[in-house]
Amino acid sequence: MASPNNKKQRSLQHGLTSRQVSMISIAGIIGAGLFIGSSNAIATAGPAILISYAMTGLLVLLVMRMLGEMAIANPNSGSFSTYASQAIGPWAGFTIGWLYWWFWVLIIPVEAIAGADILHAYFPGVPSWLFAFMIMLVLSGTNLISVKNFGAFEYWFALIKVVAIVAFIVVCTLAVTGFWPLADVSGVSRLWDTGGFMPNGFGTVLGGVLITIFSFFGAEIVTIAADETANPKDKIRRATNLVVYRIAIFYLASIFLVVSLVAWNDPGLKAVGSFQRVLEVLNVPGAKLLVDMVVLVAVTSCMNSGLYTASRMLYSLGARGQALPITRRIAGSGVPTVAVILSTLAGFAGCLVNYVFPGKVFGFLLSTTGAIALLVYLVIAVSQLRMRARAEREGRLLELKMWLFPWLTWLVIATIVLVLGYMLFSDAYRYETLMTAGVTTFILVVALARRPGKASLQTA
Repeated sequence: MASPNNKKQRSLQHGLTSRQVSMISIAGIIGAGLFIGSSNAIATAGPAILISYAMTGLLVLLVMRMLGEMAIANPNSGSFSTYASQAIGPWAGFTIGWLYWWFWVLIIPVEAIAGADILHAYFPGVPSWLFAFMIMLVLSGTNLISVKNFGAFEYWFALIKVVAIVAFIVVCTLAVTGFWPLADVSGVSRLWDTGGFMPNGFGTVLGGVLITIFSFFGAEIVTIAADETANPKDKIRRATNLVVYRIAIFYLASIFLVVSLVAWNDPGLKAVGSFQRVLEVLNVPGAKLLVDMVVLVAVTSCMNSGLYTASRMLYSLGARGQALPITRRIAGSGVPTVAVILSTLAGFAGCLVNYVFPGKVFGFLLSTTGAIALLVYLVIAVSQLRMRARAEREGRLLELKMWLFPWLTWLVIATIVLVLGYMLFSDAYRYETLMTAGVTTFILVVALARRPGKASLQTA
């Protein structure tokens, strides 16, 4: 019987508006990895990095379609962790949920430190560590007050990133068509005039996939956020259908313009980042300041989303009896306060470790996240395979379906397994892969050692 103190008397509230969820779905795939990290990808594969981005984008598109199918059938703040529990077993939901939480609580300090370094460069009188802790305090405070604050911050962060990319595309398009007045550049000859389109061979294109896949990680956040908005099924369907256009516009179009205007082996690419280097070549005034401000917004946005996502995953784990019961407590404002506080404290701990032991312990911890994105995608694919088969056996109708089931699902599973195998046998990625495997094994052992709980698989 339900008691007056039943924890399920409060639930997450529908505090996000339609436009906020739309922007969150966009922000999820636009991070600092696009503005800065893409330079490393370009240096690895040359102009052929476009193939890497296209391959990665296709993989993410298929994964999001599978996740969308499950999320529309059962909108849930636990998202793929909940579906893994239902489709594979509680041990799978426990393992992937905690891995996902671990990933984001390590990304939170990474983004805070990156933002702090940018601010410190302009205000050297203020120590970098103080900027990092101030950024974390502000965003954790806004997340604690209400989900509306998270939505408002993320809406404006996303809007700034979108405007910046669109402006970049417009400027670069003027340049390649010969209409840019500040520099004598035109055409797309850079695509092949420095060693060819694929200067380092096809193997580096596959290596580029391993670099670019982490830039896309975060697209799944919309299926978590949609549970805190009215009509979540409509929001998930819309975000899933539009992901292909966002990948094409924000990634493929912008990277195409970068490699069209700057040689892939230009030392300036890795020195200052792809977007800043292009703007420098085009003689755009204040290129560094412009890019620094956009990157600051991008890392702050990523941290904001990371804190939100980590807290909701921790709350979901608690609601299913797979974390401390206190983590499922919800304040009157509808915020899982304890989950937010614990996730924030984990982020603070990461920052502290980084500044006390620079380049040592935190770098070791960060290496454990190397293959988590691929593991999450793999679990999504396996869960969809089993849940779709179950739905068909039971004769249930699905509002959104994965294309060419089960063949494309199996293709995604096989591709991810092959990529993980490649990482394991590659000198460049073996260490991170083994570190991820170690953390995964530890969490899995804990999951299997736990007594079967009586908690429901349904989150509040």
